[in-house]
Amino acid sequence: MNEIEIGRGKRARRAYSFDDVAVVPSRRTRDPEDVNVGWQIDAYHFDIPVIAAPMDSVMSPETAVAFGQAGGLPVLDLEGLWTRYEDPAPLLAEIATLEPALATTRMQEIYRADIVPELIVERLRAIRDAGVTVAGALTPQRTQQLWKTVVDAGVDLFVIRGTTVSAEHVSGRAEPLNLKRFIYELDVPVIVGGAASYSAALHLMRTGAAGVLVGFGGGAAHTTRRTLGIHAPMASAIADVAAARRDYLDESGGRYVHVIADGGVGTSGDIVKAVACGSDAVMLGAALARTTEAPGRGFHWGPEAHHAELPRGERVEVGGVASLEEVLFGPSTVADGTTNLIGALRRAMATTGYTELKDFQRVEVVVAPYEGR
Repeated sequence: MNEIEIGRGKRARRAYSFDDVAVVPSRRTRDPEDVNVGWQIDAYHFDIPVIAAPMDSVMSPETAVAFGQAGGLPVLDLEGLWTRYEDPAPLLAEIATLEPALATTRMQEIYRADIVPELIVERLRAIRDAGVTVAGALTPQRTQQLWKTVVDAGVDLFVIRGTTVSAEHVSGRAEPLNLKRFIYELDVPVIVGGAASYSAALHLMRTGAAGVLVGFGGGAAHTTRRTLGIHAPMASAIADVAAARRDYLDESGGRYVHVIADGGVGTSGDIVKAVACGSDAVMLGAALARTTEAPGRGFHWGPEAHHAELPRGERVEVGGVASLEEVLFGPSTVADGTTNLIGALRRAMATTGYTELKDFQRVEVVVAPYEGR
């Protein structure tokens, strides 16, 4: 492990982002049509290794159905506008027109409305009625309050997602969520995160989670590094969590926990490198907020952007580059990695001689910093 001396009293480990690494071609190539990019978590199979991030700018019940029909796993934010308002369309339109200087304050006002349990049931039922795998997300803070409503509504997968999620959260004010007991007693598989280190991920895996989200403040709409001084370069974070998965596989006698890159995955090249570093799937936010069907209308934000006490994200303009079909499967008319994401993943795997995602995790990677963005 390479350490760098920051000063006489502090040393730091060198970590790498996606822009710092690259995949190396091998002696063998494949036909892209022979490449299989499907993956399975618990009993649920998906044609593409992409999870839609639970953000109001990315997922509505309508776009969740479309994304599920396209072969991905959509996750609805159960603390977002769709569970606070009967018709959030006017508010989504307003957010897209806010002046930057006023955006945070107005969004805090909009998201101050109470969550309505009946709307959680209604939104999840709409997705289920379309024949799509149903997944909803809550933060750890809201899980104890709303989990029964969510499970009774019939979710297939339960996502507990926060900026960072710990299996050992300590609070002097209230009893924290006991993830191990909660997941053990739940009848549906749970995906939990974010985690950004080997030890944090290993502890989450020991709770019985089916998948662990990897990332901390790496998305396009986050300002966590500027606000809190915390950041986890994704290439190193994924490799660390993949090592925890390997060790937990031995420790548990064969239980495989899926690693899902969540943050900093903005282009098709990032998806390729996320899998190469060890992820089984990726969670996309900004990349899907760019679709013309996205409810954000060309803007993207996460729950951190309207935090009531300490906003550490912002609403960013990402534009509408193409339809959902074109963003996922092409055809692409640009060479910037924002469209035909799955086609690019197939071609990268074929170029390096791999036909299965799990095999592609073994591809050779080099450190090759790139400043092209």
